[in-house]
Amino acid sequence: MTARIRFAKPDDASTLHRFICELAVYEREPDVVEVTPAELRAQLGQDPPPFECLLVEEPVGDAHLARGFALFFHNYSTWRGRPGLYLEDLYVSPEHRGRGHGRALLAALARLARARGCARMEWSVLDWNTPAIDFYEGLGATKMSQWRSFRLSDEALAELANSGRDPGQC
Repeated sequence: MTARIRFAKPDDASTLHRFICELAVYEREPDVVEVTPAELRAQLGQDPPPFECLLVEEPVGDAHLARGFALFFHNYSTWRGRPGLYLEDLYVSPEHRGRGHGRALLAALARLARARGCARMEWSVLDWNTPAIDFYEGLGATKMSQWRSFRLSDEALAELANSGRDPGQC
């Protein structure tokens, strides 16, 4: 039997949380994970959920054990006039890399994006993560060298939100 890919369900929250914590360690930010398994469970159970997630599983005896995940949500391209798929995180546990799991997850996302009428898939990668960059480029992905990511969070987000107009007036 080969690996299978399926959508994560609320009961997968603890597994997803474990992968998120492993990813944070890999990305050299082991203390930044705030989300809890209970929050992930509740979010996966919402209709609609704030994100979707695919799990890749390998058969082990009579069971299938999760080896990695791809967490994503939809965005929108104003120029293309169509939705897109934004990959927030792609992760395969180190001991299970090299078996095609990452490629299988991305291929499943590409099929899903096409089935949903998405114009493109996008994601970010840390500039020091050369194994991931090489992997993505090997799949035909284009590095967007003229674009820079920005983030507004915590105090800066609150300060901007509280400036100017009443929040009810956007």
